[in-house]
Amino acid sequence: METIAQQAQVITAQELLKHWMGHRDLTRKVIEAFPEKDFFNFSIGGMRTPAALISELLAIAGPGLRQIVEGGKDALNEKFEFNGSKARVLELWNQADKEVETLWSKISMERFHERIVTFGQYEGSIWSSIFYFIDNEIHHRAQLYVYLRALGIAPPPFWERDFGDK
Repeated sequence: METIAQQAQVITAQELLKHWMGHRDLTRKVIEAFPEKDFFNFSIGGMRTPAALISELLAIAGPGLRQIVEGGKDALNEKFEFNGSKARVLELWNQADKEVETLWSKISMERFHERIVTFGQYEGSIWSSIFYFIDNEIHHRAQLYVYLRALGIAPPPFWERDFGDK
């Protein structure tokens, strides 16, 4: 008897990881495009600063995948010490990328339909949680695009990323 994961597979787990990492690479380019002072201080209409938006993304990617792999129900923790340094932000971003890639290999194909609760409150399947992580990043990156445009800076083209299909 085939498992649900085998019947429903459209792309491989490795292709999904490559897709996510393509988004993370693009978000990194968006971070790099900001002048340092604006990254920590700029806001429009009461929205959070770019640094605060990236704090959320850092709080989700590695820690969320760690909960998927290792279990645990730690609450979302968006407190990071950037010390006013975009270089520190990028260092943490790179560390999160490495953590995602390391943890990814520990998720068996059979687990993607398993029900979980991330951050002690968000129930769903492993695949739906990962899709949320990706969708949330896209949402916040779009906000960052608006910020860059408002600052007179052309953001990186959103379509220039590796989808893993080459």
